[in-house]
Amino acid sequence: MRAVFFDMDGLLVDSERVWLRVETEVMARLGAEWTPEHQVHLVGGSMERTVDYMLSVSGAAVPPATVREWMVTGMVTRLSAGVHVMPGASELLDALRAEGVPVGLVTSSLQEIADAVLKSFGRHRFDLVVTADDVTRTKPDPEPYLTAARLLGVPPVRCVVLEDSPNGVAAATAAGCAVVAVPSLLPIEPAPGRLVVSSLTEVGVADLRDLLPS
Repeated sequence: MRAVFFDMDGLLVDSERVWLRVETEVMARLGAEWTPEHQVHLVGGSMERTVDYMLSVSGAAVPPATVREWMVTGMVTRLSAGVHVMPGASELLDALRAEGVPVGLVTSSLQEIADAVLKSFGRHRFDLVVTADDVTRTKPDPEPYLTAARLLGVPPVRCVVLEDSPNGVAAATAAGCAVVAVPSLLPIEPAPGRLVVSSLTEVGVADLRDLLPS
């Protein structure tokens, strides 16, 4: 195992509730309602996809750049006040670092939002961070995970990815990585090279190694 990559929203930190709150507030400014069912369409997606979808649902004649600014400001403000780390995430990260396994954070969120999370969680705990600002195509495209592996100089086939969304799992699988899925808002089925668990508390370093080809 040459590296392990953590997703951020819904996997490392419980930020999906924050996204829902901010999306609801922004949609109110657009004169429309927002529900958890709407949010499900956007799990693991990019900010651009979120903004386009919100404008489509609301029908509001507001520039995408304005909606994007509302979203980013709302998320950064709330996340900067503190984040709730998902059960088992810190313990697994610490165990990996104790064994000298390089660890990266790979997220579809913008760098500003990732920085707000890492302000509380600790940027120093990761060997690298890849955000939407570092790639041309976000998840479910494999580019984010291929970029992380390239920056660390490791083959994707010797990497394990921790994800909570189908988009993230698809990106990791397409990159050639093994996957541990902790489904949040959408179900994820087991598959070869993929372990599905209900919490990271169920996973240890040995479990990650067992997913890799011998």
